[in-house]
Amino acid sequence: MGVPWHRSPGPGREAAEVPAGRGLEEAARILRSAPARLDAHIGGLYLLSEDRQVLELAVTLGAARQFTRPWQRVGLTAPVPVAEAVRSGLVVWVGGTEDMARRYPRVAVAMPYAFRLAAAPLVTRRTAYGAVFVLWPAAHPPELSPGERDRFDAFADRLAEVLADAARAGRPVRAGQRPGVAESGSSAPLATMAERLPEGVCEIDLDGRLAAVTPAAAELLGVPVERLLGARPWAVLSWLRDPVYEYHYRAAVISGQSTSFVALRPPDRWLSFELFPDPSGLTARITAADVDAADRDRPVGTPPERATHTRPGALYHLLHLAGALTEAVGVQDVVSMVSEQIVPAFGGRAVAVLMAEGGRLRIVGHRGYPPGLVDQFDGTPLTESTPGVQAATNPVPAYFETRAELERLYPGRQETQDGMAAWAYLPLVTSRRLIGTCVLAFAEPHHFDLEERAVLTSLGGLIAQALDRARLYDTKLGLAQGLQESLLPRALPDVPGLEVSARYLPCTEGMDIGGDFYDLIRVGPDDVAVVIGDVQGHNVNAAALMGQVRTAVRAFAAADADPSTVLSRTNRLVADLDTDLLASCAYLRVDLARREAWLADAGHPVPLRYGPDGRAGALEPLIGLVLNVDPAADYPQIRVDLSIGTTLALYTDGLIDTPDVDLDQALADLTATLARYGGEPLDRLADALVDRAGHGEYRTDDVALLLIRSVPR
Repeated sequence: MGVPWHRSPGPGREAAEVPAGRGLEEAARILRSAPARLDAHIGGLYLLSEDRQVLELAVTLGAARQFTRPWQRVGLTAPVPVAEAVRSGLVVWVGGTEDMARRYPRVAVAMPYAFRLAAAPLVTRRTAYGAVFVLWPAAHPPELSPGERDRFDAFADRLAEVLADAARAGRPVRAGQRPGVAESGSSAPLATMAERLPEGVCEIDLDGRLAAVTPAAAELLGVPVERLLGARPWAVLSWLRDPVYEYHYRAAVISGQSTSFVALRPPDRWLSFELFPDPSGLTARITAADVDAADRDRPVGTPPERATHTRPGALYHLLHLAGALTEAVGVQDVVSMVSEQIVPAFGGRAVAVLMAEGGRLRIVGHRGYPPGLVDQFDGTPLTESTPGVQAATNPVPAYFETRAELERLYPGRQETQDGMAAWAYLPLVTSRRLIGTCVLAFAEPHHFDLEERAVLTSLGGLIAQALDRARLYDTKLGLAQGLQESLLPRALPDVPGLEVSARYLPCTEGMDIGGDFYDLIRVGPDDVAVVIGDVQGHNVNAAALMGQVRTAVRAFAAADADPSTVLSRTNRLVADLDTDLLASCAYLRVDLARREAWLADAGHPVPLRYGPDGRAGALEPLIGLVLNVDPAADYPQIRVDLSIGTTLALYTDGLIDTPDVDLDQALADLTATLARYGGEPLDRLADALVDRAGHGEYRTDDVALLLIRSVPR
């Protein structure tokens, strides 16, 4: 349950079957056939935007757009079923509330109703057009039968064919179009029958509005029929405004299951509501309730069962961005999250983030604007009268629904020349400090209703907190990386008779900084010292100790000491530094005249040797204790043959110590890679050794690699 299944792309065809301009109407007709073909009661058709980065909701079935408002526009990276279907190219099945909560927790919180869902990509052999989703009532089994899967696949394939036909006809289907609406038959006889019933009966449409009200229902509710028709019950009846009542309506429509509740009509009349859903909405049966004594003792206006429910749209957007921002590390990550997750949801075209620094507004990131356009606002003094400065110096957001509104308050400003038609300027406030502003821009005039303004204001606070953390992280990271770069050699010296290649990859967890180091030191006309080491930890302390160890090794090497002496002296020095960190180190003294080397090892992974005969293997030094364990430790040395054509590979444990991989097997694999590529140029060999363990993007430890090859002088 909950695993996507494979579906072959719909067949491509050469001849269009749908008349030009009729693509969306035909797609809507197919979607509306879902109840008959699939026994599904709710669905929606998404189309890819022109830039193919956003899914836009074009047609809905059985659910008003108020239900799908949070998902009107969905970025392809969003953690929702339709986006995953397009990304993976697979049908996504969600088998119930637990499955939804486990895989899509943000959707589950915003839609806490019982239903089953399937989402499929709409794709032919050549092109993806969007996605379709359908919902089954909660009474449906948690799995689709093989026959149901086949019918759903055929249903999605047919939709894809219609969209492909329209595109080939030169009239591609767009989300902004509107399909024709089929009219239902007259329900007058049924309405006449309902009026004769002694209990009250109401019809509520999929938009939550009262479509029909019997006189008995109006009498029970205490409001004339004309005031009820066309209104939402919880809007016209103040005693139904607790969100729990709207929640019951939503739960009945989405889950397809009947439900009931009781409510107190002031001052003392309890009413029972029974909700019976159908494809057009639901029928509500209203009767006088027999409430027990315990409920009668409740305060006036308090329903027997209370719950707290926030409108799904607002809750979803807040949770969506809050969850996404937990994954953001630096300032640019925050800008990307806002651009990818929030801008599409509100129908925006572009976003810009400006922060107040040194009395000016600085652009820290933007998306969706033409190149160079936003740069003209960088450095705007905070003394100027601009909407950006106003939002960055005043905690009150500003909303401009049309260009005329902005020009009226800020005549002649450059903001009106950005090609946009509506703007939301959100102050970024954290810890009672204004740190900048976030600008959300729209290509068309945009009405910001009260709920949307409240959500955007709350999102501004989340963005501000994330930016504040990200800016601090970027500052610390820059200092740490600058420290590490200053301690590693910028370039290795050229040594006649010796080819050298090195690689360093920082850990991708934490602050991308660690204690791995390497060096190549000229210590005489024919002598070279080669050193590689690893200080415990991935932080500034590790990098600082790494610099001290490297400096000590260079000093002792310059004194013409042998490898055993260099490591012994370095060990005593580290012990005197009063640090708890440990360090491993391998030190090699190369004599180019004799083509030999002497190696001492302080708990470091053993170097590998590739000989002129094409064989590769590990050296066998007498490994001593790691540095800073015993100040009196000895480090014996061994001789290593370094005849012409010999390659030595010195590395840190990050190259072989990876999660879920046996260390001995990793070393054997590294040796095999050295044997295979040992005769290649050193740079290619270095890349092969690093790539072998998949160290391209994700690393739990630093990786340092130093290769030397004996060549004719």
